[in-house]
Amino acid sequence: MSKLRLLKKDRDLSKPLEQVELLVRASDLQERREDVELRLDRFLGLHMHWRSRTSIQALIRDGYVYVDVTSPDRPNGTGELVQETRPGRRLRDRTRVLVVVPEELRVDLTMVVDNELVVLHEDEDILAVDKPPMLPVHPSGRHLADTLIQRVHARYGADKLERESRPRLAHRIDRETSGIVLVGMHPQAHAELRRQFEDHEVGKEYLAIVRGAPTQDFGTVNDPIGSARGSSIGLKMACRPDGDEARTDWKVLERRRGCSLVHCRLFTGRQHQIRVHLESIGHPLVGDKLYGYGEHYFQKYNDGELTPEDLAVLELPRQALHHHRLTFTHPRTGAALVIESPLAQDLAEFLASR
Repeated sequence: MSKLRLLKKDRDLSKPLEQVELLVRASDLQERREDVELRLDRFLGLHMHWRSRTSIQALIRDGYVYVDVTSPDRPNGTGELVQETRPGRRLRDRTRVLVVVPEELRVDLTMVVDNELVVLHEDEDILAVDKPPMLPVHPSGRHLADTLIQRVHARYGADKLERESRPRLAHRIDRETSGIVLVGMHPQAHAELRRQFEDHEVGKEYLAIVRGAPTQDFGTVNDPIGSARGSSIGLKMACRPDGDEARTDWKVLERRRGCSLVHCRLFTGRQHQIRVHLESIGHPLVGDKLYGYGEHYFQKYNDGELTPEDLAVLELPRQALHHHRLTFTHPRTGAALVIESPLAQDLAEFLASR
């Protein structure tokens, strides 16, 4: 079962998050409506996959969770939300659940200033920004505050959000990945940009620093990608015959001591595609804690337990991947646009040291 969405897409992200409302859906659980009977703590775990079951149970017992009241004639809920402190409370299809965000986790983003966004291109329809490494593009998991889209909303909130014309991400890149992120500044522009991404009409090029030196100068990986079977990490992907079609073209630009700079062009947009494909040819990204070094590095990172020795093995505190060039059609004018971002400073310095 895939991870479920925690936050609404169109929430005003310039304001602190105070509560999240969720709905039990049989379709999400891949079950018939009449068969749904799910523990409250397990349901929240599907949405908050980064938290342990123990911490979710503590959240419930501490009174932060409310559940729709049921009655014999309305088993799915009466519409009245009441505090529920029992982690084992059983939920049926269409039951509403409200999670109150603890006060200490609420962050006011209205103080974010304009210079925290590096703008590569801006007009009334689109915004292209140069995302620094370690900045999430949107709220999810443990990163609910100070994300890229929140900075965008804070910057343009005064004149955009009041007209219900909120800027929205046209695509996503990983938190650790640096480089270009494209934003639609109004619903029409966003819809057209999303269509181009979904129809594979956007040219996406990345720069990656990989471990070792590929023997060939260039190549193509066509292996399909799907969830990694047998992995304890739910978001991990792998090459597998029954996965989704995926293609990555790669070319070595420089070979250095123990590593190489590689240019990658994506023809599809699968989760972790470059990371999975480069690992599959024996050259995982430098600093990638999930692919190439062993899953225990990812688990230790999530638990905040990486040691100096671990970081020495990883060589970089983040995966060495940078979104370098984006080619697409302007949603209003139809003109071809090319946005470029130079290799991020931390990666350029690492490469120069080799």
